[in-house]
Amino acid sequence: MASTNPPSVSKTASLSRSARAPILSLLVAFACCFVLYVALTALGEAFVNDQFPETLAIKLEHWPLLFPAHMLSGGLALLLIPLAVVARDRPNVHRVVGRIAAIDIMIAGLTAFPVAWVAPVSPWSGAGFIAQAMVWMSFLGLGIWHIRHRRRAQHRAFMLLTAATAGGAILFRIYLALWAIVGTPRHFVLFYSIDAWVAWLGPLVAMTWWLRRERRGFAAAQQSAISAR
Repeated sequence: MASTNPPSVSKTASLSRSARAPILSLLVAFACCFVLYVALTALGEAFVNDQFPETLAIKLEHWPLLFPAHMLSGGLALLLIPLAVVARDRPNVHRVVGRIAAIDIMIAGLTAFPVAWVAPVSPWSGAGFIAQAMVWMSFLGLGIWHIRHRRRAQHRAFMLLTAATAGGAILFRIYLALWAIVGTPRHFVLFYSIDAWVAWLGPLVAMTWWLRRERRGFAAAQQSAISAR
């Protein structure tokens, strides 16, 4: 069947997509650079940590090996997860990177429990980081379970949720930087406590919404194909 859209409408839509492409590419490039920056910063702080603020210095003093291990594994996770996503069309590479990432996430998640609960900025912030670690590892476990049962669509969904939860580490730092610019020390503890939850719940809710929207679109396309027969 021929398209019912007038040529002018199609041309306008094409131009609109062409105009958005450079902007989207720039945003993606900026996001990639920031993820790389956060990951490398975490990796560096696992070895060079003499400039830590007091809240982190206390944790380091209490866990001289465990805390650097958490920083190292957390930084690696921010690099390995995107690599696994990029390699999804190369099964052999994806499988190797995915297994390394899974082990790394388990290390980062398990070490988060003692690190978060020792001298937290507030009990609520400590609980937020622990909840993030629990959700993170749960999604990872579900993703592994589904792929072992050859349920690739479910595996993809849970691994994307795993990635979204990990993204909280990046947003947490962005929100802290914004607070340093516009906030006041008086309400820092309250903000930090909220940030420890919102930073990872936000992208998790957004990813859940996107996956449901994608599933509804796929179901609608299937229904249309069946009706057209």
